[in-house]
Amino acid sequence: MSLHTETAKSELIFSLDIGTRSVVGLIMEATGEQYRVLDCAIREHDERSMLDGQIHDIVAVAKVIGQIKEELEQKYGPLHQVAVAAAGRSLRTRRVKLDMPLARHAFITREDVLTLEFAAVQEAQAELAQELKDQDVTRYYCVGYSVVHYHLDGELIGSLIDQRGDAASVDVIATFLPRMVVDSLIAALKRCDLDMQALTLEPIAAINVLIPVTMRRLNIALVDIGAGTSDVALTEEGAITAYGMVPVAGDEITDALMNAYLLDFPMAEEAKRLLSAQETVSFTDILGLEHSLPSEEVTAAIDADIHLLAEKIAFKILELNGKPPQAVMLIGGGSLTPGLTTKVAQVLQIPAARVAVRGADAIKQYVGDHPLLGGPEFVTPVGIAVAARRHPLRYVTVSVNDVPVRIFDLRKMTLGDAVIAAGLDIRRLFGRPGLAMTVTINGRMKMIPGKHGTPPVIERNGEAAGLDAPLEDGDQITIIAGENGEDAHVRAKDLLEHLDTLEISCNGLPLSLGPVILVNGEAHSLDADVPDRSEVEIRLPRTVGEVLQISGTELGAEAAAYQFSVNGHSYSMPSRTVTIQVNGKPVTLADSIRQGDALIYRVEDVSPPTIRDVIPLEEWVQETIIVHFNGERVVLPVAQVTITMDGRAVKDEEAITDGAVITVKSAPASTPVFSDVFRYVDVSLEKPDRESISGFVMLVNGELASFQTELKSGDKLELYWE
Repeated sequence: MSLHTETAKSELIFSLDIGTRSVVGLIMEATGEQYRVLDCAIREHDERSMLDGQIHDIVAVAKVIGQIKEELEQKYGPLHQVAVAAAGRSLRTRRVKLDMPLARHAFITREDVLTLEFAAVQEAQAELAQELKDQDVTRYYCVGYSVVHYHLDGELIGSLIDQRGDAASVDVIATFLPRMVVDSLIAALKRCDLDMQALTLEPIAAINVLIPVTMRRLNIALVDIGAGTSDVALTEEGAITAYGMVPVAGDEITDALMNAYLLDFPMAEEAKRLLSAQETVSFTDILGLEHSLPSEEVTAAIDADIHLLAEKIAFKILELNGKPPQAVMLIGGGSLTPGLTTKVAQVLQIPAARVAVRGADAIKQYVGDHPLLGGPEFVTPVGIAVAARRHPLRYVTVSVNDVPVRIFDLRKMTLGDAVIAAGLDIRRLFGRPGLAMTVTINGRMKMIPGKHGTPPVIERNGEAAGLDAPLEDGDQITIIAGENGEDAHVRAKDLLEHLDTLEISCNGLPLSLGPVILVNGEAHSLDADVPDRSEVEIRLPRTVGEVLQISGTELGAEAAAYQFSVNGHSYSMPSRTVTIQVNGKPVTLADSIRQGDALIYRVEDVSPPTIRDVIPLEEWVQETIIVHFNGERVVLPVAQVTITMDGRAVKDEEAITDGAVITVKSAPASTPVFSDVFRYVDVSLEKPDRESISGFVMLVNGELASFQTELKSGDKLELYWE
C-alpha cells in the first residue's frame, strides 16, 4: 500500500515557504491538536528570481514551486491547495507623530484617542505611498500598529483618556504589506494549478507556533534571521504588537568571511554553516590555497560584523518596542551565527540567558522526526502549515457607504480598519472646531475657542458603532461626516470672572452699580457680542460722571441754556443750575468716587432773564443825565431808546424767550433845559398867597437861570419864591 493510500483518510496540509534562496515544501498531517511532518522537499532558485522576499520573476519562482509540487505528488497524489506566507521582509514600517488640537475644558474620550491613532496610521500610509510614488494609498494593508508615546501639551503622558489640554499627539509605528506581494504570490501559484488555501505572514506563522497565546502576555521579540533580511515581531499583553525588518542578515556574515579569507560566495556560505557545527573549519580560497582553522579563530576574524548585525537587530527591537523586551527568540538560518545571541543580549542590556535560538523541535505541536528538519530555519515552514489550519488569513468584504471594500484580515480587524481601507480621511470625518478668537481683558490676552465639531455618525448594519467595533464579513457600514463647530463668539458678561458692585448713596437713596465695560474705548452692554481682537476694559465706575451715566441719570443738564441774539450777536445764559456734591463737598463729573460715598446731584430750572439783564453795556448809549433839584436827585433822558424782541416792541423789564432776536436802537435827543425837570418832579409853580413874595428865583449851580437854561449831568438846580 502506498503512503498516499495509508494517509488518504488523514487531513493533509501542503505548505510552501518561498524564501529568497530556496523554497521549502512540507506535507504535514494534522491529528487533533498535534502535527506531524510526513515529507519535505527543498529546491534552491536557479537565478535571482527573489529579492528580499519579494517575487521579482513570477515565471522562475513558479518553476521551482512546480518542481516541489511534482516531487510530493508522486507520493501523495494530486495537490490542489497550498498554504503560503507573505515574507515579513516585505513589510514596510513607518513611524509618525501626529498632533490634534483639543476643545478647551473637554475631557478626552476613548473615541478621540482612537481617532488620533487611526489618523496617525493614515498619515503613515500616505507617507509610504508618497515615498513609493503610488497614488493609491489603499494599495498598502495595515497589518498592525503600536503606540510608542502619547503627549499632552508637549509633555509625555501614559494615557490620554479623561485628560484635558490644548493639544494631544501620538507617536505610532505602523506596519504595511504591499498588495503586490500577495498578488505576485497568487500569480505564481496559479501557474502551478494551485489555489491559496491559506495565507499568513511569516512572522505571524513563526509566532503562532513558537509563542502560544498563553505566552503572549509576556513582552517577547521574535527575530527570523534569513539570508538577506531579519524580520522582527513583538508580542505583549496577549497580542502581536509590532512588526519590523532589518536589511541585514546571514549574507552579511557570508560577505565578511569572503573578505577575510578571499573566498567565493558558495565557499564562504559553506564555511559559515560549519562554524557552529565543527571545532575546525576547512576551506579553499580563490587562489587555491587550502586552510584548516579553528572555528574560534575564524569567528574572531568576523567578530566586528557579527557585532554590527547584533546591534542592528537590537536597535530595531528597541525602536519597535520602546524598551528592552523580556526575552528574544532567534530563528532562521542566520540565527546560528556564533556569538550572536550573547551580543544581542549585551546591546539590549538583558541577561544572556534571555536571548536564545529556537528550532523546530521547540514547537509543541510538531510530532515526529524528519532527517531534513530540526534547525531554526524550519520554524517558519512548519509554522505556515500550522497557521493554515489554526490561523488562516482571509479577506473580509464589507461595504463602506455602499462601496465594497476588501480588507486583508491580518489581525482582529475593526471598523477603523475599514475606514482606512476605504481611503476615507478620518480627520475629515470629524467636524473641525470653529475658529477661535482673542480678546485683551484689562491688559491680559484671552483666547476664546470655537465650538467643538460633532463626531461622525457611524453605523454598522444599521446600529451605532465605534471605530474599535470588530468587523465581520458582509458588514454594511455607513459613515456620515460630523458638522463643523461654530466660530467663537463671546458676550461681554461672559468675560466677567466675578461680579463686583459699587455701593453708594445718591440723593439719600442706596445705589448698587455693576461694572463699566469698555470695548475699544467705547461703552458696551453686557449682552452684546465682543468683536475679535478687541481691547476690553472691565472695572467698577471710577468717576461721578460714570456713576450718573450707569444709574440712568440724564447728564448735560448743566449745559442747557437760553439762546438769544442782541443786535446780531449771539449770546446764551444758563437755564438750569446743577448741584453736584460728594460727602457734602462740591465736585465735578470728572472727580473720583469710592465705595460708601454719598452723592448729591440736583438740577433746578432758572427763570428767564429780562431784556435789561441780557443787553450788554456796549449796546447802550448814554441815555440820561443826573441833576439835583432842590436837593432831590432827578434823572433826565438825553436819548431815545427803542427795543424790539422777535419784531415787536418791548420794554427792558420784559423776560426774554429762548431763541429771541433782540434789537436795541438809541437816537440822541435835544439837550435838556431847566423846564424839562418839571416833568419828573412834583413842584407847584403857583405864587404863594403872601404879600411879601414878589417872585420866584431859578438858580443853576448858584447862578440865576431861566426855564431855557441848558443842563448837564451833575448840575444843582434851585427854585424858590421870595
